[in-house]
Amino acid sequence: MKPNLKIGIPVIVAVAAGAYLILASEPEPEPSASTSSDMVEVTVPELSSAEKVGEQIFNAKCASCHGLNAAGKEGSGPPLIHKIYEPSHHGDMAFMLAPRRGVRAHHWPFGDMPPVEGLTDGDIKQIISYVRAVQMANGIN
Repeated sequence: MKPNLKIGIPVIVAVAAGAYLILASEPEPEPSASTSSDMVEVTVPELSSAEKVGEQIFNAKCASCHGLNAAGKEGSGPPLIHKIYEPSHHGDMAFMLAPRRGVRAHHWPFGDMPPVEGLTDGDIKQIISYVRAVQMANGIN
């Protein structure tokens, strides 16, 4: 007996499309304050609207290495919520230059940070505003 391909293929396509629609409609999980790969525990303050924009840009361009809430990511990138990055040691200009030029490894064993493509000076300033607000909330002034 031959399989009826006229019926089989549309059924397979319909099942696959249905599964895709179910998975695509699932809401993305909210970022948590802490994940298992976080290097430091971070308290996130109530952010101003400008700091929230900085957070969104940070999440899109920086969190893949530096972790959500700049808590660092084990095996990937250091926490920016750390005394090493307080303004008196790494001022805002260091934060401006890092994504533009990249950074040679000097405090952490993660290797060099490459330049980050697609960020404007305004984007970087908003990221700095966000990071500094989170740092202050965690006693890094």
